[in-house]
Amino acid sequence: MAMTVHIDVVSAENSIFSGTVTEIYAPAEMGEVGIHPRHTQMLTRLKPGTVRVIDQQGKEQTFYVSGGILEVQPHVVTVLSDTAVRAADLDESAALEAKSRAEAALADKKSDLDYAHARAELLEAVAQLDAIKKLKKRK
Repeated sequence: MAMTVHIDVVSAENSIFSGTVTEIYAPAEMGEVGIHPRHTQMLTRLKPGTVRVIDQQGKEQTFYVSGGILEVQPHVVTVLSDTAVRAADLDESAALEAKSRAEAALADKKSDLDYAHARAELLEAVAQLDAIKKLKKRK
């Protein structure tokens, strides 16, 4: 029997996923990290992107996170994010619209605060579109 680790993916609103898995992949700020059972303890920030988990039957599930924190304990992994949704529930047209708005705001920046906000929105929209693209490739 394969070794497992418990994972909780939690957004500001609710728990998105809680279960036992054999592998976890997450978009840490310094690059994607792979986590297996008994991984060394770690606490790191996440950037917008996809969290992938492989269950005991080898089935992959994908979640979009807007950033957040990844906490790894030997037998429990927690993903905390302001926004976390199942990748299959992402709205491609809304993400494309958000990307266009952010690009327009970047072109017409009025202050450093507007630029920083627009840049963050652009990164989030691009990460959502990337998650949708990856999900479509797997189907």
